Amino acid sequence: MLFTLASSPQHCDFALLINMITQDDALLLMQDGVLAALDGSEACNLMSHHVQSIYVLSEDLAARGLVGQISHKITLIDYTGFVALTEKHAQQTAW
Repeated sequence: MLFTLASSPQHCDFALLINMITQDDALLLMQDGVLAALDGSEACNLMSHHVQSIYVLSEDLAARGLVGQISHKITLIDYTGFVALTEKHAQQTAW
């Protein structure tokens, strides 16, 4: 399953989201969800311990001036990569 997070981790039940993600799932951070990717943040630390496949939309990261501030464990993708993720994961859940 592909989970997408579009809101800030402070404005959702982020711990519940992380607990729902299994080893075969992927998490895509987009819009304000990219804040979860900030290196050293509580959200980033939680993700790195529980989620295997984490992606962040580079366009949303750049729009918020956060390029170069994310964890090296998170993969940057563009909209073409987003489409590839949706093709790989038939089921999706948006947060």
